[in-house]
Amino acid sequence: MTARYVDIHLVQTVPYANLNRDDLGSPKSVRFGYADRTRVSSQCWKRAVREELERSSGDPAKRTRQLPQAVERRLTGREWEPELAAFAAKQVMATLAAIAVKADGFKLDKETGEAQVLFYLPERAFDELADICVREHDRLVGLRSGAVKLKKGETPLPADDVRTAMGRRNDVINLFGRMLAELPGTNVDGAVQVAHAFTTHGTDPQIDFFTAVDDLKQDADQAGSGHMNSAEFSAGTFYRYASVNLADLTRNLGDAATAVELTAAFLSAFVTAMPQAKKNSTAPFTVPELAYVAVRSDRPVSLASAFETPVRAPLDSGYAEPSRRQLAEYASRIYRLLGDDGLLYHGHAGIDDKPFEQLGEVGRSFGALISAAVAHARAE
Repeated sequence: MTARYVDIHLVQTVPYANLNRDDLGSPKSVRFGYADRTRVSSQCWKRAVREELERSSGDPAKRTRQLPQAVERRLTGREWEPELAAFAAKQVMATLAAIAVKADGFKLDKETGEAQVLFYLPERAFDELADICVREHDRLVGLRSGAVKLKKGETPLPADDVRTAMGRRNDVINLFGRMLAELPGTNVDGAVQVAHAFTTHGTDPQIDFFTAVDDLKQDADQAGSGHMNSAEFSAGTFYRYASVNLADLTRNLGDAATAVELTAAFLSAFVTAMPQAKKNSTAPFTVPELAYVAVRSDRPVSLASAFETPVRAPLDSGYAEPSRRQLAEYASRIYRLLGDDGLLYHGHAGIDDKPFEQLGEVGRSFGALISAAVAHARAE
């Protein structure tokens, strides 16, 4: 059987923090079972994973409406006069509008100069668009002065070159995908599915009243706070889950071996990445206490329902240890129902002295666990 999916499950305790806020500044939440839980959205944790992957690969991408400004800055950095650089950047957008299914997204806001859609491109794609402008320097000068006139159906810049630049990808885009309806040829189907993280038990927001002292108020009758406010935080043990579709990732990359290597990089980043919200005031930099990885040929299998009944903590303990145990016991029951045919490999690494037999092989570390999982994925 061919390995098609790699699932990763994490149990991670996060102390007093607010990793992901709603529109009112409160920790995001979800009601699951009979209890309200703290939630961290998949978008929030995916961004942290994306940034970690890009740091390790050295190939960052940016999501922005400021595509013309990005091109303009690169041109002025090459000592183009500002007016010509701004004109050239607008011709990039005009070319995109000419080759797009819908041109509206490439129209620029009159006040900000930003495009109407978000572009998601490797930074080297911005460099490539600037390179195209440099190659077409004389043509752009002519277009600006009126000496060069566009014929019917002609684009200001070479359409194929611009389309190629817009289609560039990096590892993160190959993993998480990209959608730009106006240029369908640039779309990439995501090969990773990431669930919203949630606490395995019920939680309530905790209010922190704080003050900031005005250091220049030295007189006794003036001493006191220069600012007062309150903020909401939460704490708990989270269940986190993601699944990599190896077939889709191989299709995106064009090479199975590269897909397996990128899967290993994703798994490592998913284990260690942390959202950065409120980091200066909470420093919530914990690591998971349990990682469980399964390689499957049939379908992804989330174990989130293990916590539909909230974990109850003993009076003299916390939620982490019973959460790990509840995950293992639920996995055993689900696998009994599914059978073993689709499960090609599974293993775990954690802080417990006694391993969980229900979760397969034991890895000494997260790195050893991930290496064993991808080795089985490669061999199948």
